[in-house]
Amino acid sequence: MPFKELNAYGKRAEPFLFISDFKGEKVEVFPLDKLQKNNIEFSIEENYTYKQHPHFLKKTPIDFSNYKLKFDQVIENIKAGNTYILNLTQPTQVSIDLTLQEIYTLANAHYKLRYKDQFVCFSPEKFIQIKNNKIATFPMKGTIDASIEDAEEKILSNEKEMAEHIMIVDLLRNDLSIVAKDVRVEKFRYIDEIEAGEKKLLQVSSHISGELEENWQERIGDILEALLPAGSISGTPKKSTLELIEKIEGYERGHFSGVFGLFDGKSFDSGVMIRFIEKTPNGYLYKSGGGITLDSDAHSEYQEMLDKIYLP
Repeated sequence: MPFKELNAYGKRAEPFLFISDFKGEKVEVFPLDKLQKNNIEFSIEENYTYKQHPHFLKKTPIDFSNYKLKFDQVIENIKAGNTYILNLTQPTQVSIDLTLQEIYTLANAHYKLRYKDQFVCFSPEKFIQIKNNKIATFPMKGTIDASIEDAEEKILSNEKEMAEHIMIVDLLRNDLSIVAKDVRVEKFRYIDEIEAGEKKLLQVSSHISGELEENWQERIGDILEALLPAGSISGTPKKSTLELIEKIEGYERGHFSGVFGLFDGKSFDSGVMIRFIEKTPNGYLYKSGGGITLDSDAHSEYQEMLDKIYLP
C-alpha cells in the first residue's frame, strides 16, 4: 500500500516526492534520485523570483448555460441538506503553442510540478506543511480581481465569501484534529496577491495549525491518508460532497486538485494541484472552478472559473 510505503520512507528519514490524485486513490512515491528517470520535475519555492513572460492562453470554456445546469444541481443539493459548500470545477479547452516542459519552465508559482508528458500544475495553494513537530494548513477561499475599486475591502466584507471561508476553515480544523493536538486558527482571512496572467487576483487564506508527536515521520503516510482529499477543493461535509462532485461535474478530475509534496528527511511541504493543464489526445485542458454556497451567483462563479485560467 502506498501510504504504508510512505511511513517506511519516513522511518528511514529518506527524502521522497509524493504525488496523489484528487481522490487519494492513485498515490505514488518517488525517491528524489529517481525523478529524472521517471520524467518528473518539481519546484517548491516560497520566495521565487517572478519572471515576466507573454500571456497567450486562448480559452474555449463550457457554455454558461451548461455551467448553469451544473450550478443549479449544486444549489438543489445544498437546499436538500446534502452539502453546505461544494467546489464545482470544469475543464476548459485551451490553446497554447508550448510543450508541457516549456509551460513548466515559464510558470511562476510556489508549487510547480510536471508529471511526465501528462500534466503540469503551478499552484499558489499550500496543502500541509510539517516542521518541528507542528503541522499547518492554509486553505484558500475567496477570489477577486485586484483591479476592482476597494477590492480588498469588498472581498473581506462579502457575506457569501465569509460564510464559504468559515465552512472550509471549520472543515480543515476538524481534519487536522484527526492527526494532531491543540489545533487552532493562527490567522483568519488574510490577503495574498496572485499574478494571474494579464491581471492580478486577491486571494483570501487562513492559517490553521496543530501539534504532532516527536516521531510523526514514521506515520507520514497515515497523516496524508487521513487528510485527503483536500477539503479546500472538495467541500463539506466531505463524504457526501465528494459523491455529488462525481455525479454533477461529469468529468474525471484525475490529478487535478490532488496533492504533491516533498519530504526532505526532517520536514514536509506540499501544495494542492490547482492551476492545472492536462495534455489529452484532443489538446490541452485547463481545469478550474470555485466553491458554491447557497448565496452564490451563477454568473460570478462562472467568471471566477474563467479568471483562474491563466499562466502565472
